Amino acid sequence: MNTGDSLQKKNNLTGWAFISLAVIGIVAFYFYPMLQALLLSFKSGVGANLEFTGLDNYKRLFIDTTFRTAVSNTFLYLIIQVPVMIILGLFISVLLNDSTLRFRSFFRTAIFLPCVTSLVAYSVVFKYLFSADGMVNQFLMNLHVIAEPIQWITDPFWAKITIIIAVTWRWTGYNMIFYLSSLQNIDQSIYEAARIDGANAFTQFFKITVPLLKPIILFTSITSTIGTLQIFDEIMNITKGGPGNATMSISQYIYNLSFKYSPDFGYAATVSYSIVLMIIVLSIIQFKVAGDKNG
Repeated sequence: MNTGDSLQKKNNLTGWAFISLAVIGIVAFYFYPMLQALLLSFKSGVGANLEFTGLDNYKRLFIDTTFRTAVSNTFLYLIIQVPVMIILGLFISVLLNDSTLRFRSFFRTAIFLPCVTSLVAYSVVFKYLFSADGMVNQFLMNLHVIAEPIQWITDPFWAKITIIIAVTWRWTGYNMIFYLSSLQNIDQSIYEAARIDGANAFTQFFKITVPLLKPIILFTSITSTIGTLQIFDEIMNITKGGPGNATMSISQYIYNLSFKYSPDFGYAATVSYSIVLMIIVLSIIQFKVAGDKNG
């Protein structure tokens, strides 16, 4: 063995030594629990008294009305909130990328700030803001927009709207940062050439900005979809899934199965893997719609 091969082997061993702890941690705390949850989904029982029942839990999904309600609620949030959040984040990022805008740093910080706030804290604040005697109702009544308070928390329709508003408020700034950083990497000479050719701001946005941001838009679409399918904190702290099960999400149903109802960890694991399947299917669809050849 020559010196070059020996040095290469030593470097490889050194590299593996550096990443070995991270690999062990990922396997121990991510992949092993995932595998155990998969095995658990084939068992049923109360608490720790579980026995293997095959595909019974998966068959139960199709006749479980509470699960169907949770899925329909979650997909309603997904269909409304994700497009609004992405379009709003893109629109705000374009505005804040304007070099002539004063106090750009302040606006960027103010819009991104909700992303770093505590999930529980901001959810509790929203619960009080949208209560029957909260600031939102008081403000709308002072403007004579409404004659009586809207039941934002206790009405099934308005409770869903409250959840969508809360999630959009918190996560729009997160997507905006991705778009803003990408916009700053676009060569301004492209826009200058477009203006010389007579392209207005509308044309520049749809013919230049959106196509160049396509990979980032795809990324934020997938991450927003994953986050919405896993939505839990806002619903748990604002409406607790009510009224009835009108705002219950899939993740809250998993929590209820594990800790609120008679503990059924096997079926809870099955519901958890339904989210995994939904994420995989929706991600593939988004890749195909975006025309990503690597999807």
